[in-house]
Amino acid sequence: MTQDPSNAVVLVSGGLDSATVLAVARDLGYACYALSFDYGQRHAAELDAARAVSGALGAAQHRVLKIDLGQLGGSALTDYSIDVPTEETEGIPITYVPARNTVFLSFALAWAEVLDACDLFIGVNAVDYSGYPDCRPEFIAAFEQTANLATRAGVEGRRLHVHAPLIEMTKAQIIERGVSLGVDFALTVSCYQASDAGIACGACESCRIRRAGFVIAGVDDPTRYRAPAPS
Repeated sequence: MTQDPSNAVVLVSGGLDSATVLAVARDLGYACYALSFDYGQRHAAELDAARAVSGALGAAQHRVLKIDLGQLGGSALTDYSIDVPTEETEGIPITYVPARNTVFLSFALAWAEVLDACDLFIGVNAVDYSGYPDCRPEFIAAFEQTANLATRAGVEGRRLHVHAPLIEMTKAQIIERGVSLGVDFALTVSCYQASDAGIACGACESCRIRRAGFVIAGVDDPTRYRAPAPS
């Protein structure tokens, strides 16, 4: 296979951030190969959103891989015996899924090698976020180093790059960037416990961060919430 530097693997969860990252990668001229995961999460609505977003933003291909992290437990997003918190908590929240981004990026890296692509995109953010350790710049830099040590492409001198273009942006800035690139945020689902129809709870931390982002950005929030905004 001949290397095509225009190919990129983009992790697409179906949420606001990953939709914006897909739009950014497309705007940079990459042929985007969108990758999502059925990993044992509480709802399938985000996967429906990922399919819709990938189609709307012209992904060259979209794949959904099934890997059941729910078998390991340890997170409110994969273990139904653990409630999703609706109040602010201290430290790393129970919605953190152990090693999730490490696992996701590893699969993305494998597909990139198959595609002869040297670029991976992920929508992690370290400003308006939940404090997950695998959303920090240090993690992204370390994974990129690992990618170049652990792959045929890296050993043969085709340097791999992990792009996290939103990592230092606020949620409002991400929304503004997405709007400028034509992202339809009505297609996205960010809620930790959305209904099968994609209706957000309006109370979990992800909903609170998302809702505040739209308010600060001065952009109409197209999200369908079960709970009204707090007064």
